[in-house]
Amino acid sequence: MSTPAAAPERIIAEEPKRGHLARIFHAFTYRDFRLLWFGAFTSSSGTWLQDTALSWLLLQVTNDPAYLGYNAFLSTAPILIFTLIGGVLADRFDRRRILIMSQWSQLAFALSLASLAFFNVQTMLLVTSALALSFLTGCVQAFGGPAYQSLIPMLVDKKDLPNAIALNSIQFQLARVVGASIGSFPFAIFANQMLAAAVSFGLNGLSFIAVIFALMSLSVRHIPYTPTGGMGSQLREGLNFVWHQEALRSLTFLAFVSTFFGVQVMTFLPVFARDILKVGASGNFKMVAVSGVGAVLGFLTVAGAGHIAGKGQKTLVMQFCFGLTIIAFTQTQWIGLAYVMLLLAGFFMSILFAMIMSLVQLIVEDKMRGRVMSIYMVAFRGGMPLGALITGFLSKHYLLPNVLLVEGALLSLIAVIFLLSPTKLKEH
Repeated sequence: MSTPAAAPERIIAEEPKRGHLARIFHAFTYRDFRLLWFGAFTSSSGTWLQDTALSWLLLQVTNDPAYLGYNAFLSTAPILIFTLIGGVLADRFDRRRILIMSQWSQLAFALSLASLAFFNVQTMLLVTSALALSFLTGCVQAFGGPAYQSLIPMLVDKKDLPNAIALNSIQFQLARVVGASIGSFPFAIFANQMLAAAVSFGLNGLSFIAVIFALMSLSVRHIPYTPTGGMGSQLREGLNFVWHQEALRSLTFLAFVSTFFGVQVMTFLPVFARDILKVGASGNFKMVAVSGVGAVLGFLTVAGAGHIAGKGQKTLVMQFCFGLTIIAFTQTQWIGLAYVMLLLAGFFMSILFAMIMSLVQLIVEDKMRGRVMSIYMVAFRGGMPLGALITGFLSKHYLLPNVLLVEGALLSLIAVIFLLSPTKLKEH
């Protein structure tokens, strides 16, 4: 039975000591990683630009915060449906080709949404079409996500994998800052919000060209292994592997609760911007950008730390702190303090996510990587739509800040329970 090709071992007699800055950006010394990073950064900037603009537009045209929850649910619900299949495909087929097909599809969806906004179609048709396109985008991401996460370890040596994961996370969060910052310009330039949204969606569509070019330029090649059974048996093999690894099982659960309870404050930021803090569209983009700055600082901290002992225990501490900052944000009425809390929330959230991802990637072997990463992504990404849907429903019956306060408290409580339990996660 053939196995996926791993990156060739590099023989190093003695690794020279590197300065702090060199440690942070060491994965950039790998040509393929560097190329994919910049392509993905450009595309992610467009994605954040569109997501922020679409959330604001949906709130304005419907005047109903629940639509933010519907959009978040539909855009990520396909993760629950298709990602496990996507993980099997990532082990069976060329991961680059899966990703390229995913990017072309998302480009087409973004330009379709831009056309609907540009021609100022009837309001409910626009809303329905936007939600449908969000669902379709989530579908192709469900297949592209496991392939992308499985591709990263093939671009660097194993010893540099935690650094590469942190830098990869940095590009996504730095893109949040860039995308949200760029996104404020169309709304400032054009008085017509539909036209401003159309420009934002169109820019996102064009941004996919960068990552498509990067993927086509990679020198690394994935040689899929020859499966011994059908897709069903392979899927069961992956599920059994995760279930019988207590640390992986715990990490998968923590990934779910951190997005189910923790990410909803970011989803419903437009409500705080318009109705609570009263800072408008500009303030909404600024809050998204500030949380992105905090996330970048957190990932830079992880990237510069290199290999650290006690990752499991530190992960739980970060989750506890993340929950506390959510609680503090929901109680503030001053925009200055809100920025500080969002900065800290982004900081703790990014360290939490980076450490969970690093632990999962380091535990799993390459021939199982696609399937294990798909299971992880179902938990990590699956918590977002379920949490958004429930939070949106509860916001119709209770004050949104109170709903998010309870979610932050539950996030911290779960971290405390794990810290006091004898879980094997704390041994890593």
